Amino acid sequence: MKSGRFTLIGLLMAGIFFWTAVWTVSARAQEKTLSLQEGLKLATANSRLVRIALKQQDVARADTLIALAPMLPSVNGSAGQTFLAHQQKAVFDGLTVPESDKDFYSYSLHVQQVIWDFEGNASRYGASEALLAASVYDTARIRNFAALQFAFAYFDLLESQKMVFVAGDEVTRLDAHLKDATNLYNQGVITKNDLLQAQVRLSDASQRLVSAKNAMDVMAARINNLLARPIDTLFKPVDVPAQKVFYSGGSLEQASLKQATLVRAWQTAQAKRPEIAIVNETMRSLDLDKKAVRSDYYPKFFAQGGYDYTKNPFLTPNGNFSLVIGMGINLYGGGITKAEIDRIDSQRAKLLEQKEKLISDIELEVQTYSLDLEDALKRLDATKDSVSQATENLRINRVRYQEGEGTATDVLDALTLLTVAETDNYRAQYDFRKAEAGFLYSQGNDLSEVYK
Repeated sequence: MKSGRFTLIGLLMAGIFFWTAVWTVSARAQEKTLSLQEGLKLATANSRLVRIALKQQDVARADTLIALAPMLPSVNGSAGQTFLAHQQKAVFDGLTVPESDKDFYSYSLHVQQVIWDFEGNASRYGASEALLAASVYDTARIRNFAALQFAFAYFDLLESQKMVFVAGDEVTRLDAHLKDATNLYNQGVITKNDLLQAQVRLSDASQRLVSAKNAMDVMAARINNLLARPIDTLFKPVDVPAQKVFYSGGSLEQASLKQATLVRAWQTAQAKRPEIAIVNETMRSLDLDKKAVRSDYYPKFFAQGGYDYTKNPFLTPNGNFSLVIGMGINLYGGGITKAEIDRIDSQRAKLLEQKEKLISDIELEVQTYSLDLEDALKRLDATKDSVSQATENLRINRVRYQEGEGTATDVLDALTLLTVAETDNYRAQYDFRKAEAGFLYSQGNDLSEVYK
């Protein structure tokens, strides 16, 4: 009876494991590849920061229409019905003459147009257009920043994927070493201590493999978050061949970050960085605002035409056209115009200081990424042969150990050296690509176009 129960439980557990494996394979089969180019396109379109910036751009566009309104004719109409308690009458030498009916209606239509206001309204409209242009540049800045964030996250994911491979290879090698140690121990060639040492190192490597896989899953979730989609969406990243990644100054094989290259990079940044364009447009807006405020010192000329009609049988004509050419001027407003001019001057001075700081920060950013590139290139050169050398070193020590001439410590040290060499090589590769993306971004290049 107990045997049958255990058999049933065993079959049930086997079924669960089987369907779990089938589901896992099916889920993996549904994974779609995600290239860097495709991801950049999605990130720049779906980023929440970009969508917020686009809404702000719509606000700025609406502000330009508001600023345009005073430059267009103003049309006003009215209509009404009057009910009087007493009919109004005029008195002439003791005689009373009605002036209107007790109840009557009236309507009017007036059109007013500013003829000349010393470019006050035109300056306000120009200022709003400058702010709209600044908003467009800001959207471009945010879109490119979203692209940079995605590129960094994508390269981090590729690096974490390689770290999983390295950790997996280390486990495989340690497992092979454990088998060698077990055989030698069974033959009485080595002590129990060598066998335990191999077991402990394998257990430690297995834990690092689990941590590496978790780190890769976190990186994948970060990618999904940047793309504004469910964080558990499955996808396969596609590695970016180094020879197809370019930056100003050459390809990976031709990279030379000398002073001339930095000067060109800085000149490119001054011409392309949207942050500088934003400041310039904002300053242009302030200059136009100041011109608009100054116009309040001068008169404003306008023309007004209209038609008024009041039903009144006692007066003629009931309807009449009118044309008024007028002028208005604010003789004293409590000093508000001067205060607004002083405020604009202070804002402009503040903006100039911010621009100087911005230029300095961008120059530092270009310099930092260029140094990161140079550092990564040197590390690539230093590690390009280390993997093959460490692999050969491990092979030699394993042969010596299997023949009883070497020690377990030599093999484990060789395993560690190979793991370190592979880790350093992969990190140098992806540090270079991240620094390269940052170097491109610091110059104001559109990353979505660069990585096509």
